[in-house]
Amino acid sequence: MLSDSLRGIRVVDFTQVAAGPVCTQTLADLGADVVKVEAPQGELCRALAPFVEGQSLGFLALNGNKRSVALDLKDPQQRAAALQLAAGADVVVESFRPGVMQRLGLGYEDVRQLNPGVIYCSISAYGQEGAWKHKPGVDGVLQAVSGLMSVTGLPDAPPCKVQVPVVDMVTGYIGAIAVLGALARRTRDGGGQWIDVGMFACAVALQQMSFASYFADDVAPTRIGSAAPYAAPNEALRCADGWVMLAAYHPSRWVALCEVLNCRELLSDPRFCELSDRIAHRRELVQLLEARMTLRPRSEWLERFEAADIICAPINDYSEAVASPAFKDAQLAETVRHSVAGELILPRSPLRAVGESPRARRPAPLVGEHTSEVLRAAGIACEGDNPCL
Repeated sequence: MLSDSLRGIRVVDFTQVAAGPVCTQTLADLGADVVKVEAPQGELCRALAPFVEGQSLGFLALNGNKRSVALDLKDPQQRAAALQLAAGADVVVESFRPGVMQRLGLGYEDVRQLNPGVIYCSISAYGQEGAWKHKPGVDGVLQAVSGLMSVTGLPDAPPCKVQVPVVDMVTGYIGAIAVLGALARRTRDGGGQWIDVGMFACAVALQQMSFASYFADDVAPTRIGSAAPYAAPNEALRCADGWVMLAAYHPSRWVALCEVLNCRELLSDPRFCELSDRIAHRRELVQLLEARMTLRPRSEWLERFEAADIICAPINDYSEAVASPAFKDAQLAETVRHSVAGELILPRSPLRAVGESPRARRPAPLVGEHTSEVLRAAGIACEGDNPCL
């Protein structure tokens, strides 16, 4: 099964909040044994609302399939235990500012001396090198500084960020991809590797097409709402009772759209004959299309568009998205029973292979829930949950 792909791979996770936990949960979803090392009071995400029975839903969503070990990295004995865990791992992932793990004696070189084959992944705001390497950063700040907020929202509105933590999420996934690549390289050539994943670089990677355009003509893209700057019509359009996201810029679909809307005269209008013309005259085009579409309800237009093979979708809220056949068919939610929070419905991993049913995640751990079992398995003597070195 795909969920067994990393079976036997041990990961020690020194991350917190979102980007790092997304990386390590992805590895866990592929079968890795992930041990989360966190402070005795728990990592920061545990304190972020909303809560169910005192448990952070954000933490529960991003830390399934992991075990938790509570260690105070400021205590010499507990720090030594953390180093021993890292030395026995295939992969170490950390998300502190550059230099913090080195000062703790848990940096790449410290671990590599004990385990030359370790894959060590460092996730930070701006990477391990460069003038900004010591700057802190969170998702919204990285959306701002990377230019993403400059292209998000409406032209005359205040700055707007993507509401979901998209930079955190993509950074985590890129980190997981890099770890998989390093594991494949180790299998082929031997030896470990230090991976540097910067949130800024990942935020720029999200915008590759826009940056390529900017490099070509030195003209910065601007905010244009739901529209795609490279195509028209490719945006949200108003109907009598709601909105539809429409992508009818392919020549055959543009013709089909004009036929469905009974506005064939637009096909010979010089403002709209070619794709470049439609982009240049987007505002007039949208006004003409919406003049037709506001005469009928959304459901009717969706049915007509789909019958004509025009790419479209309703603009759903979360309740509509969850109720959609796409969500249900992909089994994107699962019921998890947590020892404190009780029975919860949480998002399910999208990783799956054809013909396989997705494997349910184990619930996110309590703080230090597995400290004794993990330390003893690593050969570290304990008194209760405290290592004795």
